[in-house]
Amino acid sequence: MNKLGLIPAQHLARIKKRANFNPKRINKIEKDVNHDVIAFLTNVAEYVGPSARYIHRGLTSSDVLDTSLAVQMIQAMDILINDVRQVRKAAARQARKHKFTPMIGRSHGIHAEPITFGWKMALMYDEFGRALNLLTAAREIVRVGQLSGAVGTHAHLDPRVEQYVCRKMGLKAAAISTQVLQRDRHAQYVAAIAIVGASVERWAQELRHLQRTEIHEVEEFFGAEQKGSSAMPHKKNPITGEKLCGLARILRGNLIAALENVALWHERDISHSSVERVIMPDSTIALDHMLTHLAALVAHLKIFPERMINNLNMTHGLIHSQQLLIMLTDHGISREAAYRMVQKHAMKSWDTGRDFRSLIEADKEIMKKISNKDLDKVFDLNVHFKDIERTFRAVGL
Repeated sequence: MNKLGLIPAQHLARIKKRANFNPKRINKIEKDVNHDVIAFLTNVAEYVGPSARYIHRGLTSSDVLDTSLAVQMIQAMDILINDVRQVRKAAARQARKHKFTPMIGRSHGIHAEPITFGWKMALMYDEFGRALNLLTAAREIVRVGQLSGAVGTHAHLDPRVEQYVCRKMGLKAAAISTQVLQRDRHAQYVAAIAIVGASVERWAQELRHLQRTEIHEVEEFFGAEQKGSSAMPHKKNPITGEKLCGLARILRGNLIAALENVALWHERDISHSSVERVIMPDSTIALDHMLTHLAALVAHLKIFPERMINNLNMTHGLIHSQQLLIMLTDHGISREAAYRMVQKHAMKSWDTGRDFRSLIEADKEIMKKISNKDLDKVFDLNVHFKDIERTFRAVGL
């Protein structure tokens, strides 16, 4: 503004030298004026003196608040982006370590076909790659400031001032604004946080399920002095995963509030302000907490490969039913007929606990079509792992 001839040099020097503020004094003024920015400006003017008439020239409160909020959101997002990188680092380490650690894959909660624990962790690594992209895009969406005046027309302040200030603060000047920056930007920011929070919940819930007593393939770290229950000394509860699942609900609730903030009256009302003072710090702090604790949970996870093998064998070979179905069709049997033949023995194995391969070997009709050597291929776990190396390369591991 000084370079544009709007503020004489001596007043600029006086403002720089004297400008200060006192939070207690601001609070006292605000009790009378009931306006936070005016209370701040009044207190600054008490330090500066007559030259204070050049401060806040041509601006409105939201020029200050929205632009500073943008800076805060970017700083917070940079922390969250780094948090996601730490989650991916922990997942990558477990993925590589357990690339070929066999376990059962489940659909509908029921044993399906074999996977590996490393493959599962690679899936987590990939999902948080998308989280990284999502947060980075949201950061760019809110990296916008404004100094455009009461209704955004720059009527009392040259747009060059807005460009200068935004550039100096690491922001882009809004191409157009009203008295406020449009709240679809902020909604996208909170949406990105909520979606990443949902991914945290997805994996926290997965690990909780795998810790269930009946499954017990993994377990949260449990300290030597830690207690699991006030009543039952034997308990080891997945409390970190449970906490993360609960916090994800808060993030989704805050997203609803952010979406409600998009529709303001005309060029601006103040209904969004009180909401953002709660949901912005709460959402960013909560996700920071969630990502930090998820990274630690994965990094220090106890994994039980022998239990995974035991669970894999629990259904007496039924997990290879599709491989047998495919082999029968390769030997000329229609898919419908092959399905009936395999399902008959599969259901018998389900109901009686008898070994699935033994039932197949006793079926003369099936054994006319295939050999015991063929059955060795059907019941070979490695069939399911032949694509793992390619998959790891595809996700960048």
